[in-house]
Amino acid sequence: MSEIVLPSVEIHPGREADASVIWLHGLGADGHDFAPITSQLGLPAELAVRFVFPHAPAIPVTLNGGMVMPAWYDIVSLDSRGHDEEGVARSSRQVSALIEREIERGVPSERIILGGFSMGGAIALHAGLRYPERLAGIMGLSCYLLRAESLDDEASATNAETPVLLCHGSQDPMVPVQLGEAARATIEGRGNPTEWHDYPIPHSVSLPELEDIGAWLRARLA
Repeated sequence: MSEIVLPSVEIHPGREADASVIWLHGLGADGHDFAPITSQLGLPAELAVRFVFPHAPAIPVTLNGGMVMPAWYDIVSLDSRGHDEEGVARSSRQVSALIEREIERGVPSERIILGGFSMGGAIALHAGLRYPERLAGIMGLSCYLLRAESLDDEASATNAETPVLLCHGSQDPMVPVQLGEAARATIEGRGNPTEWHDYPIPHSVSLPELEDIGAWLRARLA
């Protein structure tokens, strides 16, 4: 494993893990952000899921006046070219290292789900669709597709049919729902089974959304 494994908050099952969910936080948050919601997903104990919530490194974010905060890449502007490609590539490698560690810990790649919220969701989609080994699923919450123009050339054939879950708030002022819908159109157009949900909420996660996420996770890992 060449990339340093990021520190993470981990929630372990009562026995040896049989599946893993790697969940990436949004801009300015950390791995603690989504850790409390695992009990609200309704996952049965027999699934033996380990949750891994990594901490993004703290970097200056141009869009926020250069303020240093946890981020998966720098954002220069909100247009499609306004993202730090080197940072996206670095975070994708770090995500791959997290997946490889789960494999080393005994969870096969096809029992691993990669997901995230906002820029964490963007990295989950970017890295997951390009990951060379089959994943159980890829989840993007309130996010968008990075480097959509390169996906056809870079996507992994192994994950060409991996299920994708996309959820978005229809009142999101930070990542407009149209960006989520565009990601859906691109991913569906490539043939990935894609489940879409939208909710009358801003840039956040709601209880109905957590219920839908839980049902999707149960279906992927049952």
